Amino acid sequence: MSPLLPPVDPSVTAQLVAALTPRLRKRLDAGVAKLAGRPVARDGDIVRLAVDDDTDLELHAPGGVVTTAEAIRCGCLLAPDCLHRAAAASAAPVAEMPDPVAEMPDPVAEIPDPVAGEPSLTEAPRTAPPTSVLVTTPPATAGSAADDAPAGAADPAPESATPAQRTAAAALHDAAAAVLEAGADGAGAVLQAELLRAAHTARLAGLPRAAGRAVAAVTALRAARDADPAHRLGDLTTALRDVLLLAHRLPEATGPELAGLRGRVRQPYTPDGSLRLYGLFAEPVLTSTGYAGTVTWTADAAGRLYTVPDVAPGGAERAAGSADRAVRIGDTSLTHRELSRAGLAVSGATVSPTGRLGAGAGVRAVRAPGVSWHAEPLDRLWTVPVAEQIARALAGDLDVPKAKDTDSGGDADTAGQAGQASEAGDGTNQPTAQDGRDGRDLLFLDVTLIGTVREAAGECLLADCDGLTVRLAAAHDDPALPDRENLRLLALLAQGRGPGTRLRVVARLTPAPLPRAVLLAASRPTDPDAHVDLGLDRLRRADLPAEPTTGTSGDARPAPTVQPATAPGEAPVHLLRRRVHQAASGGRRVLAFPGSKESEAARLRRYGLGTAGELLTALHASAAERARDRFGRLLPADTGRFAAAWLGAAVYTEEVDRALCAAAWGASSPGLDSR
Repeated sequence: MSPLLPPVDPSVTAQLVAALTPRLRKRLDAGVAKLAGRPVARDGDIVRLAVDDDTDLELHAPGGVVTTAEAIRCGCLLAPDCLHRAAAASAAPVAEMPDPVAEMPDPVAEIPDPVAGEPSLTEAPRTAPPTSVLVTTPPATAGSAADDAPAGAADPAPESATPAQRTAAAALHDAAAAVLEAGADGAGAVLQAELLRAAHTARLAGLPRAAGRAVAAVTALRAARDADPAHRLGDLTTALRDVLLLAHRLPEATGPELAGLRGRVRQPYTPDGSLRLYGLFAEPVLTSTGYAGTVTWTADAAGRLYTVPDVAPGGAERAAGSADRAVRIGDTSLTHRELSRAGLAVSGATVSPTGRLGAGAGVRAVRAPGVSWHAEPLDRLWTVPVAEQIARALAGDLDVPKAKDTDSGGDADTAGQAGQASEAGDGTNQPTAQDGRDGRDLLFLDVTLIGTVREAAGECLLADCDGLTVRLAAAHDDPALPDRENLRLLALLAQGRGPGTRLRVVARLTPAPLPRAVLLAASRPTDPDAHVDLGLDRLRRADLPAEPTTGTSGDARPAPTVQPATAPGEAPVHLLRRRVHQAASGGRRVLAFPGSKESEAARLRRYGLGTAGELLTALHASAAERARDRFGRLLPADTGRFAAAWLGAAVYTEEVDRALCAAAWGASSPGLDSR
């Protein structure tokens, strides 16, 4: 996948690949690899790719996206039936699919969700908006219908999937199962195009959530095949699991569950009157689908979170530079970097259910004073118990009926959603900072730096948080962003200048068997009333204290003992997880090889993981099973059975990982409804 090419609509790629002859389809992967190293030049909305010394290929991208097959033009003699057009579309990033219909008018232009990756099914539920937001409800809800119906009238039948949606779900399942059968190593441009075609069909059928996850799977496949340093096998596994799980549940779902599985094409923006907002922090956005920018987080007097995004097609340079662009609200000249430390007074505000502020013509905003993290109302974000924050962040959204927002199928690595309102002592639901809005996976922690630990992905900070040893990693590894450099300086603070420094930080939870999160912002070591946005601001050595901060006060605590990464008696769930990842990477054939599958299943059973052992046995059996005809020839593999066995193992490992993460943080494990 070439980031120099403009994003191409999934339907365009599917159309061009489908038009190829069988002979050209066999050469498509080689054609994609050939174009990867060719020079690219941009002239306004036209991007020219030099196929060879005498032939150029043009991609017309008005608005930054190629939306029609005719917009890709080749100068070779075989055009328009040549291989080059399909190869260029397959090499370009996948564009966000256009919305076929909007449920409600949006006062601002559609902007992808402000996030660092594709929304996974384990991300936050997008539930109800805060109590201050006016929500337009459907004309007849279940409760109102029961009240208005005549006595003795039968309840209306719950809504079920339409025939078109069932057909689209089946197409998604077949395409994803074919990709899983081949694995990332064998899922070339043809299989990717089939999955993109199924995603386009699903979007037209009113299944934006499944369509968005299918696009995320294709993006992860291309990153894996291109040996992209940003590729993570877990991202590919999650995307494939989500597509298969959605396709499996959609045909039989009804009512609120169906609404949550279908997703919502576009978020409604509703009036919210006047708001007084306080800057919290800002973070860069760098997605795998070619979008970049900055998202500034603010909070109102009640502690509710609001976001001000500036996300558009671009790369790491735009993510770093957009922090100094003026926010798109009213006539204010505040930049994102300034807003994260100042305040904003908004009149005529419009807000989405997830807390994103609209920028319509009627919105007015002026600069207002900000407050430090240690002053109200921001201080209350850090008073929520850590266990409660973890339980909120781990709550999955597939079993929440109202979790239906997808907003163009934005990326996975995004800011999470908000949790539920807390129960007040008087029995009323009081709004909290995470009441149905973005920020559900944000952690507000007071930590004490105690050292560092080296991992495969780099160095992590070790910090004590209420007696727990937490690993704090960099949010981005791109050298254009200062995350990794800032983490190195904080590591000097934790090591050379003496552990024990107290910091107030904002982090995002990373589900893992050990307490782990990525750092987004931290209080300045030499000035606790100021903070540093670790993805946008660069720390200097002058920002670190010259002398250790411990030993000067009587209440200084000794550094806690760092626990080993793997406890001797830890349950070997990794045995099943490893096979799940191997199948996503190498396909069915990897699990069909003879090996130590019986001993691995027996080991899982010895640790009381009988279900894991059965799932592992079924996964290997489905991978090795191949029927033969009467002449002894191998019949085509049953991709559906293998996909079902793999999906069961993938969902099981996900739930076990969430339970282990909750146990590591000392939080209650989120419940799992029947799947």
